[in-house]
Amino acid sequence: MWRLPGRSALRGVRSVVERRSRVEAGTHEAVRAMERAVVRCVPSEPKLSLSFALADGSHKNMQRDQSEPLGRALSRIATNALKGHAKVAAAKKSRKNRAHSSGGAACAATGPEPVATCEPVVKLYYREEAVAEDVLNVDAWQDGAVLQIGDVKYKVERNPPTFTELQLPRYIMAGFPVCPKLGLEFGDPASSVFRWYKEVKPGAAEPGDSGPASSSHSSQPSAWIETGVDERVYTPCNADIGLRLRLHCTPGNGQRFGPSRELESLCPVEAGPGTCTFDHRHLYTKKVTEDSFIRTVSYNILADTYAQTEFSRTVLYPYCAPYALELDYRQNLIQKELTGYNADLICLQEVDRAVFSDSLVPALEAFGLEGVFRIKQHEGLATFYRKSKFRLLSQHDISFQEALKSDPLHKELLEKLALNPLAQEKVLQRSSVLQISVLQSTTDSSKKICVANTHLYWHPKGGYIRLIQMAVALVHIRHVSRDLYPGIPVIFCGDFNSTPSTGMYHFVINGSIAEDHEDWASNGEEERCSMSLTHCFQLKSACGEPAYTNYVGGFHGCLDYIFIDLKTLEVEQVIPLPSHEEVTTHQALPSVSHPSDHIALVCDLKWK
Repeated sequence: MWRLPGRSALRGVRSVVERRSRVEAGTHEAVRAMERAVVRCVPSEPKLSLSFALADGSHKNMQRDQSEPLGRALSRIATNALKGHAKVAAAKKSRKNRAHSSGGAACAATGPEPVATCEPVVKLYYREEAVAEDVLNVDAWQDGAVLQIGDVKYKVERNPPTFTELQLPRYIMAGFPVCPKLGLEFGDPASSVFRWYKEVKPGAAEPGDSGPASSSHSSQPSAWIETGVDERVYTPCNADIGLRLRLHCTPGNGQRFGPSRELESLCPVEAGPGTCTFDHRHLYTKKVTEDSFIRTVSYNILADTYAQTEFSRTVLYPYCAPYALELDYRQNLIQKELTGYNADLICLQEVDRAVFSDSLVPALEAFGLEGVFRIKQHEGLATFYRKSKFRLLSQHDISFQEALKSDPLHKELLEKLALNPLAQEKVLQRSSVLQISVLQSTTDSSKKICVANTHLYWHPKGGYIRLIQMAVALVHIRHVSRDLYPGIPVIFCGDFNSTPSTGMYHFVINGSIAEDHEDWASNGEEERCSMSLTHCFQLKSACGEPAYTNYVGGFHGCLDYIFIDLKTLEVEQVIPLPSHEEVTTHQALPSVSHPSDHIALVCDLKWK
């Protein structure tokens, strides 16, 4: 009899047993005859969970204490199995009674069906020896053990790769990448196997072409054929329009595979909008840059919380087709645009929390990027970086108003601001935030970079508020890039809501601003908070001063910038913005061919 060989019980473990696909790569013929019992064992959870399929087809899920002796768990399994046998017997008897009522006395001579009255034998074996019933659950369920319930044997697999979440986008368009949302435990997407199928209209399927069997939402089952794509991301073509998609995927970790899963798209593939504003830009960004370059993107992607309002539809963007303002539609365009830039750094503004987790992370992760998120109020900031080039060292995010009130770094600025209580109140009411990520090169550990991302206050008369916010931002960036990580380069991206003629832009580029600048009274003399400011950086707008980065019906102007530290970085190339004809094809932005009211800035930077 097998007993634990002198090892203390692990704490906080939960096991999950799942039914596994019948045929997996590398599985022996003898094992194929067994059911699969998948055991999940993690150190942070107090319960052990057992899930298995009984002979009657029912699926049992049991929660047991990880410190409970195995014997109690086996006894409970036996009870469940007995109930399953009883249900099978009852069903047979019911069918026999119905046959008797419809077929008369001819059926009466067959006699009653025996009913199981004793529990089936339930044992757990490890290395062909029965596991002692006083062994704790957490230690009893070893990888490779065999669970026997009556005549049925189950192969126990402990912590195989498992999908905890798997979703396809609701809205799928031809020509736009489909990036499934994955939650994966004990595995990684790169070692997993993906296979895409597309629906075949009834009557069009050829014998032997169909994929795994499935039922459709219609009365007639769908037939499926392989697309020939065995990658995580699938881009439908025009031939797929009107057809649903299916994804068959098997999680892996480089050593073994876990239970396969399948899912189908809820809706068929729709036709795309044709040429988009970013298609021509992608001709300049077909490949990922070399290690000495940093392709950087800054983009306000228009939060859904602002796009989906009556005010937006009727006042801000009345020229935009209503369906093109819907998030499901815009997400397709955003994903295609961002992935097509093959960027190393992407700083985004106006990012809904759900858009970050459900859309951006799955899409950009599939193309080699990892991201961090900072909420503001209803939306926030996101910074993504290419994992093959950078690793995240630290984060130093702040809320401007919280930092101004409580951080000693800003004591002098707060004292100046306090001379005008009304202006101080207005500044401290704002919810704007600054996201700072310090990244380290994966190929040269001596190379680090400070990536800042922000979205300053929006109101046209809020010039002095933006000046204060920028002053706080630059002091905090100085603290990170000079005190915490001395001498590291700075890339400062964002929607600064300031044209090149404003005080904010003058302050950033020239390193100072005088107390008599007109923006200190941007909202009238009553709120004037005149002060002189300086900063220590030598910053430049990497993409220059475009005619506009925001183009809506009532306004167009340059509001977005990628500021770089001239001492440590230089511009290799700036990806041209869309032409004016492209931007105004549908009058203004957003449109059916452009997902935001802003235009992404894209440039290739180089370490000096």
